[in-house]
Amino acid sequence: MKSALLFDKIDLHLIRVLHTVLIEKSVSRTALKMGMHQPAVSAALRQLREVTGDALLVRSGTSMVLTDMGLRMIEPCARILETSDLLFSRAHVFDPRTAQLTFRIGAADFLDPLFLPKLVAELKLKAPLCRIEISSLSEHAQYPEQLARGDLDIVIGNWHKPNECLHRLTLFEDDVVSMVSQSNPATRRTWDDRAWLAAEHIAPTSTHLGGRGVIDEYLLTLGLQRNIVARSQNFGLMPRMVASTLLVLTTGRHYCERYIRGHGGPLPLKIVECPIQFPPIVYYQLWHERSHLAASGRWLRQLIKSVADNLRDLTLVH
Repeated sequence: MKSALLFDKIDLHLIRVLHTVLIEKSVSRTALKMGMHQPAVSAALRQLREVTGDALLVRSGTSMVLTDMGLRMIEPCARILETSDLLFSRAHVFDPRTAQLTFRIGAADFLDPLFLPKLVAELKLKAPLCRIEISSLSEHAQYPEQLARGDLDIVIGNWHKPNECLHRLTLFEDDVVSMVSQSNPATRRTWDDRAWLAAEHIAPTSTHLGGRGVIDEYLLTLGLQRNIVARSQNFGLMPRMVASTLLVLTTGRHYCERYIRGHGGPLPLKIVECPIQFPPIVYYQLWHERSHLAASGRWLRQLIKSVADNLRDLTLVH
């Protein structure tokens, strides 16, 4: 019982003193190496002798030698210190070249269509041993809970009111435009508010009863409602639906320009300005406090920001 109580008093500093004494075989050299006073090292050695019931270090002529127990303790001490260094000192080190983690990303599918493919390519290039899981999300998904549980590491979206309890970093802003077929009469005339609202619009399928997207939420604040005649759960298919109909797709300019410039094959589409002035769409990434200081989380967030910056610059160049 006495040994157990004494053992409970051993801390990591005491183990470090023990290891240094065993290696240096000298109280004075240990004090010098650890930046301690000799009496403090002697006191620590007395405590260790009391716990182990062994002298650990004894005099032999003019020098000091280790006892058999002292010799046996060198390697276990080194392992304890190495493990503690791995646990604490290296807790904030992340090497993407050798890491074997799974990155879990939640993202809405109305992002720039090149964004996720570019992000996956960069992840596999820079962290080749890591796995990637991408989940489709809406504003009404339980993403705060998923981030808190670690089911997701990052959420990427553009909703007007993201959860305020999460960390947020803006990726880029985009202005709202409409995209129509090149054969649509809207390409040959200027829309007014009434004509634009009355046109046949396509919009994402609501994720919950009575739900609205960012475009319709803003129209509601103005007391307006557009004529939605088609809905789809797959945002990526909408440009092709628009190309062969008189439907109007209203979303971010970056998204529309990708399809006009040939993403997935050139489509007969054209961007037209909306007669209603919408606020810019803000794209951002969200994460929970639990991963805020994690080195892998910081690395992932920086990579996402870099991919977003490169895509934005690519759009500006073209």
